[in-house]
Amino acid sequence: MTTLPFSPEQEIKKLIGRCEWASLRYLKETSTYRQVRNDLPEKNESMTDEGLMVEVLANGHFGHSATADLSSDGIARAFEKAMQTTQITSQVKAFSFKSDDRPPVRGKFESPRTKKLDSISVAEITDHLTAATKAMASSPLVVNRLAQATLIETDSFYFSTTGSDIHQNFNLIAIDFSATAAEGSENQTRSWSQTGQWGAEIFDRTRFVSEATRIGKESVALLKAENCPTGKMDLLLMPDQMMLQIHESIGHPLELDRILGDERNYAGWSFVQKEDFGKLQYGSKLMNISFDPQQAHEFASYEFDDSGIPAKKEFLIKAGVLQRGLGSQESQRRSGLPGVANSRATSWNRAPIDRMANINLEPGESTLEEMIAQVKHGILMRTNRSWSIDDYRNKFQFGCEMGELIENGKIVKIVRNPNYRAITVDFWNRLAAVGNLGTTGTYGTPYCGKGEPNQIIRVGHRSPACLFRDIEVFGG
Repeated sequence: MTTLPFSPEQEIKKLIGRCEWASLRYLKETSTYRQVRNDLPEKNESMTDEGLMVEVLANGHFGHSATADLSSDGIARAFEKAMQTTQITSQVKAFSFKSDDRPPVRGKFESPRTKKLDSISVAEITDHLTAATKAMASSPLVVNRLAQATLIETDSFYFSTTGSDIHQNFNLIAIDFSATAAEGSENQTRSWSQTGQWGAEIFDRTRFVSEATRIGKESVALLKAENCPTGKMDLLLMPDQMMLQIHESIGHPLELDRILGDERNYAGWSFVQKEDFGKLQYGSKLMNISFDPQQAHEFASYEFDDSGIPAKKEFLIKAGVLQRGLGSQESQRRSGLPGVANSRATSWNRAPIDRMANINLEPGESTLEEMIAQVKHGILMRTNRSWSIDDYRNKFQFGCEMGELIENGKIVKIVRNPNYRAITVDFWNRLAAVGNLGTTGTYGTPYCGKGEPNQIIRVGHRSPACLFRDIEVFGG
């Protein structure tokens, strides 16, 4: 439990009456990185980041100032700076807000865990990772074997002049393995990753060795495989590729600040228009997409966003029809559209903006075997390798690490360098089958970038395997 380096009661009391509303958001984050390459430890790093963001409401305009000086004088200076800049910028504000846009809330959240992160030593983590790299060495053709672990513990506190008092504690873990095989001028890589909120119990040596052995063998098999065929065919995407598909062609285009034009200078707009909500047939009737920040163990689960708004599960797309956007309290007020509690900041020194959290595709009814049996000619693809999508999140092209050719309802062989391309709405309307809970996987990324100055944030995606009809596939 983090002991606060200041008295929130005293500091908040000083701010009451000096503006329409104010908050203090304190964050302390400790990150550790462990990496083993070819059975040798390569990285052992740790860092702690700590600071505070002051948010004020003045003249109907929200403004911010951050400080790493957590003394009373440091917080007072941050408040004065926030007030000064906000009073100036309020003269050209895009919208007028009220203190009602920051309702008072009290509560706590803690990542689910059965073992504390500090219950596992650096030596034990390194031993688990080394066991994984050794397991990848199924052949002398495997020339590079990498295993790494990132462990992050975050304590977040939020207080406001209207009585908000929130504490959230997160354990965030990312495990990444990769095996690269090479022969002559050809090389192929297979990888495996796991991201989420756990404790030290996630370090399961038996599972690590099993996954590492598999990707090592698959990297070698891909060297011998034929190139992926080219043409229109059915496409069966596994959950580790569906993660990227959901992220790029659903998550980003539904962010309301993009639709409002706030992100156009850095990361582009969106093909989605305000009038599309409630009307656009985004995908087939099998498509049900949820914003679910309360999904246990998923990477971006939380109880309150960084503006102190309570978070709950909401459907963004239901039976293929677009329902609501990924817009925080401010974006909802500005656009007049329904949104979610997704005002999120990468750290204490960044103002929260509209961000994805856990964006999930709800399971359907098909088994993997049933979906394969439906395919006369097609490709099953696993694990993203490359991606490209236009500024409006409309036209995209994705490449995967591994493909499996399906003929007459059966997998017949592995193919390498599989790729596919499509246009977002047309692609999702070609969704022909959605896997059941047994086909579902939970993934995420720590590296979703957005905003100016740039904010790298963690997001989660949970999806079953999915079958799409008549997609343009090509070898690379």
